[in-house]
Amino acid sequence: MSDRQNTEPATGTAVQDTDAAPTGEWSDADYRADTERGFLSRLYSGTGAFDIVGKRRNWYVISAVIMLICILSMVFRGFTFGIDFEGGTEISLPASSTVTTSAVEDVVSEALGSDPDSVQKAGSGTAATIQVRTDHLDQAQTNAVTEALADEFGPGLKAADVSSSDVSSTWGSEITRKMVIALVVFLVVVFVYIAIRFDREMSLAALVSLLFDLVVTAGVYSLVGFEVTPATVIGLLTILGFSVYDTVVVFDKVEENTRSVLVTSRRTYAEQTNLAVNQTLMRSINTTVISVLPIIALMVVAVWMLGVGTLKDLALIQLVGVVVGTYSSVFLASPFLVTLKERNKEIAAHTRKVLARRERSAA
Repeated sequence: MSDRQNTEPATGTAVQDTDAAPTGEWSDADYRADTERGFLSRLYSGTGAFDIVGKRRNWYVISAVIMLICILSMVFRGFTFGIDFEGGTEISLPASSTVTTSAVEDVVSEALGSDPDSVQKAGSGTAATIQVRTDHLDQAQTNAVTEALADEFGPGLKAADVSSSDVSSTWGSEITRKMVIALVVFLVVVFVYIAIRFDREMSLAALVSLLFDLVVTAGVYSLVGFEVTPATVIGLLTILGFSVYDTVVVFDKVEENTRSVLVTSRRTYAEQTNLAVNQTLMRSINTTVISVLPIIALMVVAVWMLGVGTLKDLALIQLVGVVVGTYSSVFLASPFLVTLKERNKEIAAHTRKVLARRERSAA
């Protein structure tokens, strides 16, 4: 949008009227009136009534605290890697009122002379199973555990009901290597796209937002203690793509609103960016809700009703990632972009000019 122009008859030169509002932009009176409307009305109208960018220091503090908690969890609590990454032996048997995790753990510990790595219940109802994960067992050790379980929980549980599978440490190392390669390739491709698509400040703000999503999503997984499986990695790459998409949409609107910001003295760069965030806020919320609903359905049907553990890993990381990605694109990427832009001398001078004009008008 461009400002109205007056043409001087003597020279024919176009002189820009910096006090004129761009076409379609609300006046100061309209903006103040909108801030007095209800919450839902302001959210739906998207006219800049929510001062997200102006309160960016608060969002920086909140984001820093969240990241600190997640980093501390990853450092001190660590991750629970699945058998596909670490290798070992997994023993599975049907769960029942007598076959519980604590009872199975006691039997396996006595049969092996050491505690298993993990004992957990998967699924519900008749599909519920107890899954025991240990270091790699040879055939004799596996038979000893199977017979001990059959003796303890028989005649309801037979040796044929107990199944086992082995994953070598070599396979686990190969899976880990491929996971790291996939993550690095994804980040490189995203970095190249963002660097081409946006200017330097926007690219840096988008990458900071992406880093925040990666750290927080991984940190939440560490806090919850769910196993990290190949499905988890697939889910992580998926939600990082969602985060980049949402950030690109917001930044597209920022570019549109700030394209001619330096030729008008009605709005600062920060205010135009805040307007862009407000204009895309309802869309971000709708996209998040629409994305979260099938994920919740996946967790309810596939995990609680059918007992598919792999889908649980995929659903949890997608649920966390979608919410975190929306938060970062609205409350971190755009405010951080303004902080970077205001280091630009032209934009800083323009901001001072706008504020000085308002002071003169108020006086």
